[in-house]
Amino acid sequence: MQNVISSEKIEKYLRITKDALNKLRVAAPDRSFGKRMADDFLNMASSYYADAVHFMENGDLVNAFASVNYAHGWLDCGARLGLFDVGGDDRLFTLYE
Repeated sequence: MQNVISSEKIEKYLRITKDALNKLRVAAPDRSFGKRMADDFLNMASSYYADAVHFMENGDLVNAFASVNYAHGWLDCGARLGLFDVGGDDRLFTLYE
């Protein structure tokens, strides 16, 4: 049986990633290298999320799926490194502990 990337599946992942983007807060102090990294991670995640939405709206489900996964990967990485405060949410984020 062949796995299919459906619009419903991508819409589900877009919702999860949007919820994660809305929940996180930058944890690093303003005048720190960590803050610069957190801002960069958040920019990358937001850009990939926007790309995923764009691809979805244009019917390019494969690139939408890839982009939303990259977006969420940046969020998970930031959460695991402690750059983002995610309130201990291990449903939206992959935490270290």
